[in-house]
Amino acid sequence: MESRAHYTITCWRQLCVCSICIYTTFQGSPGISMMLRALLLTSLLSWANGQEGLTMLPEEKSKIRDQIVEMFDHAYGSYMKYAYPADELMPLSCRGRVRGLEPNRGDIDDSLGKFSLTLVDTLDTLVVLNKLDEFEDAVRRTLRDVRLDNDVVVSVFETNIRVLGGLLGAHVMADMLRQRGERMQWYRDELLHMAKELGHRLLPAFNTTSGLPYPRVNLRYGVLNPLSRTGTESDTCTACAGTMILEFAALSRLSGEAVFEVHARKALDVLWEKRQRGSDLVGTVINIHNGDWVRRDSGVGAGIDSYYEYLMKAYILLGDNVYLERFNTHYSAIMKYISQPPLLLNVHMHNPTVSVRSWMDSLLAFFPGLQVLRGDLKPAIETHEMLYQVTKQHKFLPEAFTTEFRVHWGQHPLRPEFAESTYYLYKATGDPYYLRVGQSIVEKLNAHARVPCGFAAVQDVRTGTHEDRMDSFFLAEMFKYLYLLFSEKNQLHFDIDEYIFTTEAHLLPVSLSTSQPPCRGNNTEAPTAVEEDLFTYSCPSTQTLFPNNPSFAKTIRDSYKYLTGVGRAFHASPDRGIELPLHDHGMEPVEFLRSMGISLTPLNEAGATETHGAHEGVYRVKLVAEVTQTPEEEVVPLIVQLISPPYLGRMVLTAGPAKFGMDLIKQEHGVKGSIVKTSPYTACGPIENAQELRGHIALALRGDCMFAAKARRLQEAGAIGVIFIDHREGSNSAETPLFQMVGDGGSTADITIPLVFLFSQEGALLTSALEDHSNVDVLMLPKERQLDKADKPLGKMNIKFRLAEEGELEKGEARGPTLKFVLEKGEVVLEEEEYRQQGDSCLTPGGDHVLCSYGQTAASPPSHSPNDPNTDPGSQDSRVPQSPPTDHKPWAPQH
Repeated sequence: MESRAHYTITCWRQLCVCSICIYTTFQGSPGISMMLRALLLTSLLSWANGQEGLTMLPEEKSKIRDQIVEMFDHAYGSYMKYAYPADELMPLSCRGRVRGLEPNRGDIDDSLGKFSLTLVDTLDTLVVLNKLDEFEDAVRRTLRDVRLDNDVVVSVFETNIRVLGGLLGAHVMADMLRQRGERMQWYRDELLHMAKELGHRLLPAFNTTSGLPYPRVNLRYGVLNPLSRTGTESDTCTACAGTMILEFAALSRLSGEAVFEVHARKALDVLWEKRQRGSDLVGTVINIHNGDWVRRDSGVGAGIDSYYEYLMKAYILLGDNVYLERFNTHYSAIMKYISQPPLLLNVHMHNPTVSVRSWMDSLLAFFPGLQVLRGDLKPAIETHEMLYQVTKQHKFLPEAFTTEFRVHWGQHPLRPEFAESTYYLYKATGDPYYLRVGQSIVEKLNAHARVPCGFAAVQDVRTGTHEDRMDSFFLAEMFKYLYLLFSEKNQLHFDIDEYIFTTEAHLLPVSLSTSQPPCRGNNTEAPTAVEEDLFTYSCPSTQTLFPNNPSFAKTIRDSYKYLTGVGRAFHASPDRGIELPLHDHGMEPVEFLRSMGISLTPLNEAGATETHGAHEGVYRVKLVAEVTQTPEEEVVPLIVQLISPPYLGRMVLTAGPAKFGMDLIKQEHGVKGSIVKTSPYTACGPIENAQELRGHIALALRGDCMFAAKARRLQEAGAIGVIFIDHREGSNSAETPLFQMVGDGGSTADITIPLVFLFSQEGALLTSALEDHSNVDVLMLPKERQLDKADKPLGKMNIKFRLAEEGELEKGEARGPTLKFVLEKGEVVLEEEEYRQQGDSCLTPGGDHVLCSYGQTAASPPSHSPNDPNTDPGSQDSRVPQSPPTDHKPWAPQH
C-alpha cells in the first residue's frame, strides 16, 4: 500500500486539475437561529443571478488576466519608483515607509525590518506572472541592497512568513530557471545563503523553557542581549508559534542544517500537548514560558488561523503522518463546535458550546480554501458564499463583521484570503461562478482602492476613505491568486502542481517530502479517536461523488445567496413551511423563539396535510412572524476636554466608549485627572512607570494586545482612567464612525476604571498638548455634558492707552481702571487692578479693599475654589499658565 504522503501529494496535484477530495458526509444542518435568519430575510431575484452563472470564454479570461498584470505593474512599479528600498509604499503620500521616520503604528510596524520587505515578499510573484526579466533584476537588487543585520526589533512570525518565505520561494524559482539553462546561469544559491542567515537570526527567539518562540527578536542582538530592547514578553499567539514549520523545515532540507526544523517541530509539539483534551481545541494566546493559556477563546480566524493551515500543509510538504493526524483531530473539533454553516464562530476552548463573541474577523476567509484541501467541499462552499455576500454588501470584507453581517471593524487592508479561497474553489469545482467572483474582486480593487501611486487600504468600508498603506502581502498573495485563477496550466512558466503555497503564498516544492525522513520522536502519543471518513487519507474525484452533476456547487450556494439581503428588495412573502430540529424531550427552542416574538404552529393544526416520512423529533411548523430590521446599536459619543491652562475647556476631542469599565454616562461630573503617557506605550507588558501613573489618567496606544488586557494592567498600576489612542495613521472621528471597545471574550467585571478611545488625529492633539505643557488636566464625560467653552467672543472693545507720568502710580494718582503688564521668567501675566484709593488696593467682589496678590484679579475668587472644575486642590493655581508655548503653536489648537 502506498504511503499516506503519496496519497496527499497525489490529491494536491489532482486539485490543480480540478479533481479534488470531497467530504461527502455533510455535517449537520445549520442552527435554528441561522435558519430563521435566512428564512426571514427579504427576497427578490438577484440582478446578477444570470451573469454569475455564465461560462467565461477564453478571450474574456485572457482580458481579465491582462488587467491583473497591469494592476500588478501599477502597484509594483509605484513601490519601486516611490518607495524602494524602504519596506513598504505609502500610496497616498507617494513615498516609502521607513520605520522610525513615520509615526509608530504599534504592532503593525513589527513587520518592518529595514530589509526592503515588499521587494523580497514579491520576488516569486514575478515568476508566477511570467515577468522573468524583472525577477532577475529584483534578485540582483536583493543581493546588492538587502541587509539582514539591522538593529531593529521585528515580529518573528511576520519575518518568517514574509522575508524568510520570500527568500526561499525566490531561491526555488531561481534554481528552477537555472536548471532549465535559460536564465539565472550566474546564480549560485545566494538567496538560500541569505535565508540561512536570517534563519539563524530568528533562532534566538526559541530560547524559552517551553520551546515556544518569543514573539519578537532583534535582528542584530537577538532576544536576551541587553541591547536587544525585547525579551520581556511573556505571551504569543497560537498562530505566531505554530506557523514556522513550512519555512523552517524547507530551510533545513534545502541547506542541510536540521536545527531549524527541529525548533519549529518542538513549538508545534507544545501547542499539541497544551490543547484542551476534552474539546481538542486550542486557545488564541499562550504563555511562552509555562504554556498556560492566556486567552482561551478558540476559532479559525486571527490568532489561530495559520496554525491549522500549517498542520495540513506540513503533511503535504514533508510527508509526516503525525501532522495529518493532528490536523484531523483539530478539524473534527472545529466542525463540531466552531462551524455553524455558513458561520465560523469563536467558542471557549473549555466550554465549546458557548460562543464568546457575536462577530467574525476577515482572516477566517482562508478557511474555505483549507477545507478544499481537506476535501470538505460543502461547508467550504457555504462559508465562501456567505463571505461573498458580505463583500457585495460592503464592497470589501470588513476587518470584522457581526453574525448579522453588519460592520464591526470597518478597515480593509487589501487582505487576500477571500481571493485565495476563491482560487481553491474554482480549481476544485471548475464552476465559472468563481471566475465571476474573482472578476468582482478585480473590479472593486480598481474602483475603490486604486490611487495614482499604487493601491491604498480602505480605512472604513462604510465611507470608502483610504489609509496610507499598501502592505507587502498585497503583492505577494493577491496578484498570485488572481492571476492563477484566470490562467490555464499551459500559460504558466512552470508546473504549479509541483508546489504548495505557504500562508504568504510563497512556493515550496512538494518534492521536499522525499528529501529526508521525519525527525525521531515526532509522534502523536495517545491520539484522540477521530471518526475517519472515506477521504481522511485518500482523494476521490468529483465525477465519482457527483456523477453527471456539474451544478452541485450551485445547489449548495443557493441556500445562502441572499443571506445579507443584498440583491433582494423587501417583498412580503406568504408563510412558508420549514423543518426545525425541535426535539420532543425539550421545548426550550420553542420558548426561545416565542421570546423573540415568533409564533410556531404545527402545520396539521393549521389545516396542513400530514407529510409522509417525517422523522421523530422534527416538527412541521408554520412560521408566523413579522420581519423587522434590528436597529444598529447606538454609540453614545464621549469627549476628552482639556481643562487646564492654556486650554481652559476650549479643546474638546470626540471619543468612543467601551462596553466595559466605568459607565461615564452615569457619572454626573465625569472623571477628571492629569494625563500621563504609559511606558511601554502599548501597555502590553509590565508597566514601567506605575509610580508616575498612580492617580492619573493613562494614555496608551492601541495594538499588540486586547483593550481589556491593557486596562487591567493600568488599573493595577493605579491609573484612574485610560485614554486609548488609535495606532492607525490618519484616522479621525470626522470620517470614521465611532465604535465601542469590546472585551477579550471573558468576564470584564473586574475592570472598573473609565475607558475612552480617540482616533489618531485627535490623539495627536492630546499628545502634542502633553509635550508642550508638562501638566495637562482633562475631563472624560459624555459629549452632551461638556463644560461651556471659554472661547466665546467677547464682542468689540475699545481700549485707550495713556502713558502714566513717572511716579504717578506710586503716588496713587491713577484714575479709573489701569492695565499692568508684568514680565517675569519669560511669562506674560495680565493683571487687572481697580485703584479706588491710594496704594495697591484691590476691590473684591464683596466690596472690600484688600492687598492684590500675584495672579489674582480683582474680580476673581481666590485660587483653588472648590466650585471651580478647572482647578486641582493642593496644586498651583491651574488658571495661570506654568509655561508659555515655545514653538509658536496656538495655545488652543483647533480640533
